[in-house]
Amino acid sequence: MGVRAGSLLTRLVLAAVLASVLLVLTTAGAIWWTARQDARPASDAIVVLGSAQYDGVPSSIFEARLEHALALFEAGVAPVVVTVGGKADGDRMSEAEAGAQYLADAGVPGDALLPVPEGADTLGSMRSVARAFDERSWSTAVLVTDPWHAMRTERMAEDAGIEADTSPTRQGPAVYSRTTQVRYILRETAAYLLYRATGESVAGAPGIG
Repeated sequence: MGVRAGSLLTRLVLAAVLASVLLVLTTAGAIWWTARQDARPASDAIVVLGSAQYDGVPSSIFEARLEHALALFEAGVAPVVVTVGGKADGDRMSEAEAGAQYLADAGVPGDALLPVPEGADTLGSMRSVARAFDERSWSTAVLVTDPWHAMRTERMAEDAGIEADTSPTRQGPAVYSRTTQVRYILRETAAYLLYRATGESVAGAPGIG
């Protein structure tokens, strides 16, 4: 009897391990697949996820996102670009404000820019954007972030009530090399699974959690 019980327990443990491995692999595959998609339907707004900025100067990661959002705006994907992200202690400007200023300097009209200077991570940012959307009766968005961050960002946006598609950047530090790509996919796999399990945001993308 004891041998049979031990054998059953071993099988259950092996089944649980196999299921966990399959879950990680399928999630990583979905992140890889989503990163390669580029959906840009006509929407209420283009939403640019924030990243580091230095006294109003966007980091290289943030600049790549802003340049991609600018191209989408010029292509007529949406009439408004929403920049999002709060500021760290000691910063004079939020990520959202730095992003909006960058786009204004690039020629985007002021009435086509909406900075939402809130959110210390992806989840907080998307909830803040959702409130801004509700106030304006908007419902659809094209999200701009790094490729490996796209699936988690889209999920968080949809959970916040936004009909979201993603158009990831194709340039910048997050896509420099295969090693970089693998590292970010692994981080995002863990971050996505933890979000789905807990409903909380965790660090998983460069510059934003």
